[in-house]
Amino acid sequence: MKKRLFKKSVFLFLLAISTFATGTLIAQHQSFERAEQHFLFHTEAGTWQLLFYTPEILEVNFFEEGKSAADYNVSHAVVLRPENVRVHVNEHNDLITLSTEGIHVKYDVRRGEFSYSFKDQHLLSAPDTITLNHSTNDDDDNEQTHSEGFRIDLRVSESEALMGGGSRALGMNRRGNRLELYNRAHYGYEERSDLINFTLPVVMSSRGYMLHFDNPTTGWLDLDSGNDHTLGFEAFSGRKTFQLIAGESWEHIIRNYTMVTGLQPLPPRWALGNFSSRFGYRTQQEALETIAAFREKQIPVDTIILDLYWFGSEMLGTMGNLAFYEPNWPDPQQMVRELEEMGVKTVLITEPFVLTTSNRWEEAVRANALATDSLGNPATWDFFFGHTGLIDVFHPDGKSWFWNIYKDLKNTYGIHGWWGDLGEPEVHPDWVQHHTGSAREVHNIYGHQWARMIHEGYRNNFPGKRYFNLMRAGYSGSQRFGMIPWTGDVSRNWGGLKPQPEIALQMGMQGFAYIHSDLGGFAWPNEDPELYVRWMQYGVFQPIYRPHAQDDVPSEPVFWDEDTINLSRKAIELRYRLMPYIYTAAFENSRSGLPIMRPLFFEEPDRFEYYHIAESYLFGSDFLVAPVLRQGERQVTVHAPSTANWFDFYSGAKLEGGRSHDVRTRRESIPVFVRGGAIIPKAELVQTLDDYHTASLELLYFHDPEAPEYQTFVYHDDGLSEDSYKDGRFEKLHIKRINTEDNATDIAFTVENGGSFDRSFSEIKFVLIHKDEMPVSITLDGEAVSFSRGTDGRVRLDTFTLSGDEHHLRIQF
Repeated sequence: MKKRLFKKSVFLFLLAISTFATGTLIAQHQSFERAEQHFLFHTEAGTWQLLFYTPEILEVNFFEEGKSAADYNVSHAVVLRPENVRVHVNEHNDLITLSTEGIHVKYDVRRGEFSYSFKDQHLLSAPDTITLNHSTNDDDDNEQTHSEGFRIDLRVSESEALMGGGSRALGMNRRGNRLELYNRAHYGYEERSDLINFTLPVVMSSRGYMLHFDNPTTGWLDLDSGNDHTLGFEAFSGRKTFQLIAGESWEHIIRNYTMVTGLQPLPPRWALGNFSSRFGYRTQQEALETIAAFREKQIPVDTIILDLYWFGSEMLGTMGNLAFYEPNWPDPQQMVRELEEMGVKTVLITEPFVLTTSNRWEEAVRANALATDSLGNPATWDFFFGHTGLIDVFHPDGKSWFWNIYKDLKNTYGIHGWWGDLGEPEVHPDWVQHHTGSAREVHNIYGHQWARMIHEGYRNNFPGKRYFNLMRAGYSGSQRFGMIPWTGDVSRNWGGLKPQPEIALQMGMQGFAYIHSDLGGFAWPNEDPELYVRWMQYGVFQPIYRPHAQDDVPSEPVFWDEDTINLSRKAIELRYRLMPYIYTAAFENSRSGLPIMRPLFFEEPDRFEYYHIAESYLFGSDFLVAPVLRQGERQVTVHAPSTANWFDFYSGAKLEGGRSHDVRTRRESIPVFVRGGAIIPKAELVQTLDDYHTASLELLYFHDPEAPEYQTFVYHDDGLSEDSYKDGRFEKLHIKRINTEDNATDIAFTVENGGSFDRSFSEIKFVLIHKDEMPVSITLDGEAVSFSRGTDGRVRLDTFTLSGDEHHLRIQF
């Protein structure tokens, strides 16, 4: 350990300290030292500790005098271990500089300021101060009270856009808002919502960095609400820690963030299909008859969700029973088998609340499974569903008791997945005590811990199996436990539909790639066929396809009028035919953290206006989507990035890149465009993904002579096994396209087998979308291939077979 003293003997390190928001302590700086990978700036008030995880990821900690990392809880978010990063240290006059290949830190002794940059780009700066303050939260519903806490401030540039903070509807650029960090539901929200279930202490900037404030306690995220170029994080207690994350592109930045907080496991493939869900199916017969209606009308469906009526005949008074209500569900085991025979999986809702009137109350008390009051008695209070206690998922006894219910339901009935509702928790008084802290300390990680319990339960009791876990609230890194969140109880109107792309894009960048909305809207009895259809069409291009609503108006397409049924069927069929593309995007997310829905600035990070746009977005790498979000909208504005020309998915019409275009809408579909030069895989239509296969693929090639070289792949495995990729039980079809100087297009197909998977890629139906001249000739491995132009203008090749590991298609124009 080598200790360095600053050359300037004394400078002022200001630490604002006040138990009543008054007074400051002025402390002399003492020394700077390097302890292995830690860089320590010591003062009389405490120590700033800097740690490089990689050249692009820096952690900054502040420890008060006499404390160290051992005095604070471990991070609930961070799973990355630091690399041995080469850091060059330079001391010159009043400056100390820490330099890596990526992030550089400059400490100005005279000014008492840290400055952070990435390569040659200044990112932000921060005073070497921590403010200890006295804050008030006057939220009567959750009994937030006066509390001491702290605030970390950073200085941002005058014009940069700031995003993040979790699930909210505020516009893409959220600068100017002070965001509460307290997970809470917002029932029936519309165009604007300050907070929707799921808060995250994460900030993303148009200057190309992310900040993660590594503290889950309740507080605030201030995105320059005072218009003084200050970004602040406030918490009532806990770690004074943040990670600064940078990268060469947004793809790299998101990859780095998910390295820090963990990657989302690949969900079971059936979870990407259509759901039948409502609030809720009352009986076993109703559930079976609903799925039978899907099959009769030939609308694909893969999953049914049973809301709270599976454990009671009434909405109130039964929460916590968590056992099938026999009068209405006489043979759940047989029901699950019958649904499986129709290719449908069963998902059950669960909640962490146990009412004192439920059948399990005494059992939960005896098991020591509940959160307590200050005297150690089970804590109880009133909320909408009744007088309740709350399972303490932080206590080993609470976790064991709760997980055993899941385990028994899976073992007894073969339940396929779970819906964890009300996990903010919805009502969580401050005075409640948990095994690891007070309600205020653990509130924002309650859902995170619940998801962890299920994740670890599967690892221990059902190893090797993927699972589905739909949850409403969590914390940074909850994605690594397989959490699939949704956007809450949105209003069933056009105001509710409008912010859905924004919420999904923001959450996807914060690690939650499977965020999605209740298709059709959830709250209020609004029967609007146009709204329903437009939401269903949008759902094709969101990560999870799950209609859900209060049952006064149907959520399932099979119970609408014939025109709505037909339009909805068309959307759902497209979803299923695009499954090779969607499943591959899901696989990519599991490997790199890339969100499935992506903002336009992923394409052009220097185009500032794109940081304000959510109504055009990328779905995967190659689709540009512009959903219809307003009633009666005859045209929408499509913002086409300049990185490509874009071609109408249905007509093949060209949109020039680098411009905004007004595009007329169709009843049958929302505007969707494909990157010029891209190849989109489609599967044969099936009614359940149990029958999905890649033995026969249709490949749509959107030819553009201006397009640069292009590569993609189609990923395939059994759709169920957790370690398919790691164990080599997978297959990839790699596709590479080059436009040559002699006016030809060369496309190479290479089949990669992981080594332990039966060959599936075989039959290819190749379709060329090109409105100009016909090809002169087409060959496969040097042999001529017949082709013809159909009445739709598309050129179709004769079906060919991929019999070997590599094949070459040449299209001569």
